[in-house]
Amino acid sequence: MLNRIKDYINDQEFRMTVFMDRIHIINYSKILSLEDERISFLTNKGRVIIKGNNLCLNKLLDDEVLVSGHVANIEVTYHDE
Repeated sequence: MLNRIKDYINDQEFRMTVFMDRIHIINYSKILSLEDERISFLTNKGRVIIKGNNLCLNKLLDDEVLVSGHVANIEVTYHDE
């Protein structure tokens, strides 16, 4: 059990959970742009661009963010490792 807790705490894998009116992002590297209609993130494997209306950050931590608003499109691009 301790190993599972340790793995959870040390997990650096990028994760994105999409809900109806918000997107929860964990383990992003950097916020590249923050606008009302577009927010983009750099991850360890590529880039995520969220497009929509009235987009805003409801929660902002070192490696976690909650985006809310009307999401119209999510673009994910991966770079070669």
